[in-house]
Amino acid sequence: LEIAVRELLIEKNLLTADEIRAMVENIESRTPEGGARVVAKAWTDPAFKRWLLEDATKACESMGFEMALYDVTLTVVENTPDVHNLVVCTLCSCYPSAILGLPPTWYKSFAYRSRAVIEPRAVLSEFGLELPESVEVRVWDSSAELRYMVLPMRPAGTEGWSEDKLAALITRDSMIGVTTPVVG
Repeated sequence: LEIAVRELLIEKNLLTADEIRAMVENIESRTPEGGARVVAKAWTDPAFKRWLLEDATKACESMGFEMALYDVTLTVVENTPDVHNLVVCTLCSCYPSAILGLPPTWYKSFAYRSRAVIEPRAVLSEFGLELPESVEVRVWDSSAELRYMVLPMRPAGTEGWSEDKLAALITRDSMIGVTTPVVG
């Protein structure tokens, strides 16, 4: 299907092969380190954190991420001591690729997509994350127009750390919500 669409776009002179190649290279160059930089900045800059939670698309664009290229709205949801957020796309595999890179294979699997909504605590447990029953688990379902990313809680004992040192703690999985950052 991808080949047919690509060939049709080229045949109709809507895009050239070079333009398509450049887009693919751009997408493949994205990594979770971009999202980690965003989270670390939010952990160290209260004004940026407020902006990120109010308008994540614009906040990420201010850091050089080409959100318009992906034509989606990004919403960042914050983990707190009382709420843990988990991101899924139940229909396919919509994912904030602009700042996290390509999605992991498990994120696209039918098992994750269905079970994350039905039994989120069991899924989190399989990733090694056990949450107290007092913590509410909220599941956010991404779509073609709206993508979610988790702002994990900053680990205790990281006060005074640089953004670079903090970013090294943040994983793709913690920005999806299946794990949390750990100092160690």
